[in-house]
Amino acid sequence: MTLTALLAIYFVHLAAAMSPGPAVLLAARTALNQGMRRGVFLAIGIGLGVCVWALAALLGLATLFKVAPELLTALKFFGAAYLAYLAYKLWKHAPEPLDNTVADATATRTDIGLIWLGTLTQLSNPKPAIFFGTIFLTFLPANIPLWGYAAVLGIVFVNDCGWNVIVARIFSFERTRRGYLNLKSIIDRVFGGLLAALSAKLVLTN
Repeated sequence: MTLTALLAIYFVHLAAAMSPGPAVLLAARTALNQGMRRGVFLAIGIGLGVCVWALAALLGLATLFKVAPELLTALKFFGAAYLAYLAYKLWKHAPEPLDNTVADATATRTDIGLIWLGTLTQLSNPKPAIFFGTIFLTFLPANIPLWGYAAVLGIVFVNDCGWNVIVARIFSFERTRRGYLNLKSIIDRVFGGLLAALSAKLVLTN
């Protein structure tokens, strides 16, 4: 496992981590709603979730999907249903004042609960499954030493967790938060609409 291979994995996965998706949307809204610290816990869960997909790819995820394509189909529909549920919650509670939004997907969770939510959000999203089962594998050498597994998992965790921490930081600034409070109903419904669109895309994409 060469440094060149690790750098290639780092940059191709960083591009994937930075692409808009449900994890990024949730990190942004959590930071807006509850601050930087809570957004960091969510980001940790997002990083752990993506490590599960990376490990599955290292252990033969692409082969599994070829042998049993119905598993990928089931995953897509489960992910779509979960995103639709989050979208419904955001849309329903958008008009409520921030302090009264007790049913928000993150507001009543403990810090550990936020980590779990981040992990579940990644596990229910087929995008990383497809990425790690296809593009990611083309950058891996044929024979990976044991330390290489640890290095690859470390890279994907740092990329996904780190990017979402940055997102949380940006959206936790007081100026950003004031703008959110002034436009809460609109912004929450935009976030909810984006999650719903992602849900529909999962169902409609072959």
